[in-house]
Amino acid sequence: MDGDWHRLCRQLQHKLSFALTIGDPVKNSKYSAGALFATLFLSASATVFAHGDVVPQAVDTTGLKQLGTDWQVSNPYRGDKTAIRIGDSAFNQNCARCHGLGAVSGGIAPDLRYLPKGDEGDEIYLPRIRNGAVRAGRVYMPPFDGLLSQEAMWAIRAWLETVHEE
Repeated sequence: MDGDWHRLCRQLQHKLSFALTIGDPVKNSKYSAGALFATLFLSASATVFAHGDVVPQAVDTTGLKQLGTDWQVSNPYRGDKTAIRIGDSAFNQNCARCHGLGAVSGGIAPDLRYLPKGDEGDEIYLPRIRNGAVRAGRVYMPPFDGLLSQEAMWAIRAWLETVHEE
């Protein structure tokens, strides 16, 4: 399915580019902005379907209390300045590609600034970051369990609470 979508995007891009190179260049110049927008939109759309193929980056959690193997149900790093600094970096390395810089989504994935604060948000956050999201066989978010440590995941959550909006 993804291959068909990418093929269609390339065909449409080619047709748009070809249409602009023939005929009266002055007459066609008024279409350039629209064609450019359409080409950029189609290029961006193709990458939307590939966003599940993110390679996780290692997160240095030096300075954080080690949490062990039993998963915490509530963020143990809430308000911890070291965790927030680590979480900011970890988010930018592993999450911003889909969720946007500063957690401001560009439409690919949910805007995480609106994730509830406290335990209510933790209950939503933890299963999703650990298990990812798959619907009808399509990966909408890759699972990070086994790729990021519990410490890294909770550090990201600690940082997310600093950018929270109502």
